[in-house]
Amino acid sequence: MIVIGAAILGIIIGGMTARKRRGNRKDIAQYAAGYGMAFLIVGMFATVIIDRLTS
Repeated sequence: MIVIGAAILGIIIGGMTARKRRGNRKDIAQYAAGYGMAFLIVGMFATVIIDRLTS
């Protein structure tokens, strides 16, 4: 769940960042994809760390 939530949060933040910088649709999609992947990786690391600490 952490991974999915982090990816969705990244997509939202990326889209909002591109829109704030007055990007067109392609810019918004690229920012959303980039931020989504970055947050997904952070979410995976967080999941592994939490799993290792609790077991």
